[in-house]
Amino acid sequence: MTKRKIVIFTITLAILILIIYVKYNFPKRGIISPLGENSSVTEPKPLDKYSFENLRERQFEDSQITFGKVLKEENRFFSRVFYYTSDGKKVSGLANIPKITGKLPVIVMLRGFVDQEIYTVGEGTRRSGEVFAENGFLTLAPDFLGYGQSSSPSANPIEERFETYTTALNLLTSIKTLDMADFPRIGIWGHSNGGHIALSILAITGQAYPTVLWAPVSKPFPYSILYFTDEFEDHGKKLRKVVSDFEKDYDVEKYTFTNYLDWISAPIQLHQGSEDEAVPQKWSDQFVDEMRKLKKDITYYTYPGDDHNFAKGSWNLVVLRNISFFRNHLNRL
Repeated sequence: MTKRKIVIFTITLAILILIIYVKYNFPKRGIISPLGENSSVTEPKPLDKYSFENLRERQFEDSQITFGKVLKEENRFFSRVFYYTSDGKKVSGLANIPKITGKLPVIVMLRGFVDQEIYTVGEGTRRSGEVFAENGFLTLAPDFLGYGQSSSPSANPIEERFETYTTALNLLTSIKTLDMADFPRIGIWGHSNGGHIALSILAITGQAYPTVLWAPVSKPFPYSILYFTDEFEDHGKKLRKVVSDFEKDYDVEKYTFTNYLDWISAPIQLHQGSEDEAVPQKWSDQFVDEMRKLKKDITYYTYPGDDHNFAKGSWNLVVLRNISFFRNHLNRL
């Protein structure tokens, strides 16, 4: 056999061996991608950025807080509209400012649900915010998107919900732009759904903001919003469809603070009326039990016979306890 024939025979044999190897080791799979078996790259979905893990990694940018007209003036404080920017959208709110010199500790106040048709700037926080200001605290209560003089929220109802978190987080970051604010001596006050937002913030940031909760919505998302749909005109039919569509594309477990309680490091004072028709006392009982099992710093007060707003005799006591709590914890910072 000539040298040329030997070379041709060797090449032909090598090709046959390669064909047999591919046929029996990679049936019906074609050419293997260098990216692996699943070479398709998963495109991020629009609401992925609102998962708690992604929000925790995000760096929130501050914007300059500015003030508008004075709405009220008393001997010890005055109230005025304030503005800031959250992810490019204007947010208005109510500031109660003590008439004292020096740097002021800050309480960010997060309200519960209020019908847009009757809403005015600072609704749901006004009375308690004024008492806090009389006692030396600068209070900032964002209206949230779609309320007051704020920009419109997302057209997607689920994203609109998540924007309440980013609206509050951007405000917390922006407080350092205020010369009068004693940053980082910041506390949080949350009522009802505002309590849900507050707890979400505590989990996302991991910061030890001293936090007061009045009858917080402490159940997981989306049950936390579906529970209240019996009062809707359509009994929640439209919202259930929105939630169902969201759950088809996203893992809902990544969007609720109840799965991240171990991230919370803040001291909490929680208040609950036994006759609360909006937030059942058993919700707060269960939440406090869970937090105590995790060895979290939580103080729990219940008020027999009182309602969602502590309007049946307990309001003054609740606020006095709030003031004492904030003074105690913010003075340590």
